[in-house]
Amino acid sequence: MPVPLRTDFDAAALRAIARQTKDGPQARRLLALAAIYEGATRTEAARIGGVTVQIVRDWVVKLNAHGPEGLINRKPPGPPSKLTDAHRAALQAIIEQGPIPAIHGVVRWRLVDLIQWLWEEFRLSLSKQTLSRELRAMDYRKLSARPRHHAKSAAAVAAFKKTSRPVWRRSPRRSAVSRSRSGSPMRPGLDRRTRSPGAGPNAAPALQPRKTKGQPRPTSLEQSARLRAKAWVSSCPAARPRA
Repeated sequence: MPVPLRTDFDAAALRAIARQTKDGPQARRLLALAAIYEGATRTEAARIGGVTVQIVRDWVVKLNAHGPEGLINRKPPGPPSKLTDAHRAALQAIIEQGPIPAIHGVVRWRLVDLIQWLWEEFRLSLSKQTLSRELRAMDYRKLSARPRHHAKSAAAVAAFKKTSRPVWRRSPRRSAVSRSRSGSPMRPGLDRRTRSPGAGPNAAPALQPRKTKGQPRPTSLEQSARLRAKAWVSSCPAARPRA
């Protein structure tokens, strides 16, 4: 016998929700279940949804349990964590306490050391990725030591360092000498700046004399004098030779 649908929904309500939702698979499932509310068989609803009858039955069960929100695809939770709250508390305590070199053989905890400790204490087998994810969830971060070259010599480093006192001394402060904007000292007469009326970006450009190539051109008075001299010479009779 097919599983009946809940009675607080009908075909019109499911179709209205299908028009408003932005999830395509949810809209397709709502339309298939709306056809069942209108009297269609489960086979016809499976044909509308493009699935089998068994999947339509699963949709009906989800709708009856969680409503239209139950028809949305959700991310599966996955397997439960192997670490319980008691394990996390013990792990936090051992991290805060720090390793004992005489017992644990290390001066700082590594992931492999903590994995070995969990196995010895609780018989829990975890990978480095799983433990790193758990520690990050507990607000712990991995600290990387500064790399050190294998041939580094402490004696050579100490000899290279300068142990003598520096030869330079602080120069006396200059309070009386004023400085310009660039930082260089200025003469006392240049402290005060004056501005001429024609200076500035809006000042009119000064008139420059026009430059000409070759000889300078004659003025109008000189040209008129030359014309009168030429006219007087042309009006005079030619000079006759003496007998």
